[in-house]
Amino acid sequence: MRYLALACDYDGTLARDGHVDRETVEALRRVRDSGRTLILVTGRELDDLRMVCPYLDLFERVVAENGALLYRPSTREEVVLGERPPERFVTALRARGVGPISVGRVIVATWQPHETTVVRVIRDLGLGLHVISNKGAVMVLPSGVNKATGLSAALAELGLSPHDAVGIGDAENDHAFLGLCEASAAVANALPMLKERVNLVTRRDHGAGVAELIERLIADDLRSLEPRLGRPRSRPRPQEGH
Repeated sequence: MRYLALACDYDGTLARDGHVDRETVEALRRVRDSGRTLILVTGRELDDLRMVCPYLDLFERVVAENGALLYRPSTREEVVLGERPPERFVTALRARGVGPISVGRVIVATWQPHETTVVRVIRDLGLGLHVISNKGAVMVLPSGVNKATGLSAALAELGLSPHDAVGIGDAENDHAFLGLCEASAAVANALPMLKERVNLVTRRDHGAGVAELIERLIADDLRSLEPRLGRPRSRPRPQEGH
């Protein structure tokens, strides 16, 4: 077996409006039954994810908070992968009218149009933080922390290499972890800039697109993608998802 792990984004990829449909869940079960490992890679905070996704036990690892938190569903253990921004950062954001603000184990998140203010506060306080955008969300994390670093930590714990992994996503913050994986895919509803940088664009959208990738993975271990590996797509060509 060439590919031992499937790493999936949540919102916009597995889930539509926060919900994963039954057909997608069954496809995930087929991956697990094939002997492969499932890893969820999401920008959501863990408590929020638990509320919307009752299927976390399907995954060997969950990378939450855009790479800042590693969760082991079988034992419910959490591993923090970065240092939480100081309280004075959140206080300064609120003082400048930024809101709503969500504070996780590490991540601090808000929404556009507050990105410019967030960047200014980081600069004014001299903090080692960076901003990641995702479809209107503004996520603040320690410098160097992203979905790729979180996935790397998950794979290392599982004794796997990025060369063993296939990744699928839909948005700008997924590019980092998809670039880490040996093979990468985007669902049909993904942003055009992401479609240009992956090996495969599925014909179907959201969870149905993930199920489409899973069908190919189980059928031939993605041998049909081998000519494209290591060569980013020059433009979106969804017809290659047959």
